Amino acid sequence: MLLVDDLLLAPLGGLLWIVEKVHDAAREEMAHEADAITEELRQLYLMLEAKQITEADFDARERELLDRLDAIRESRSD
Repeated sequence: MLLVDDLLLAPLGGLLWIVEKVHDAAREEMAHEADAITEELRQLYLMLEAKQITEADFDARERELLDRLDAIRESRSD
């Protein structure tokens, strides 16, 4: 009976494997996005120090980037 059970449940196991791989890929992509946002923030601070952007532009862009970073971190904790 175990052989029949294995044959009947094989498609389910394959589907679960695919779902796990998609989940892993999504988490990896989110990690890369967080790194990219952190790098953008670093560049933004450098631009402000070099007086290449105004304080108002800096504040607006920083708020947008930090909001995106917070959203990524919240989705990770779910």
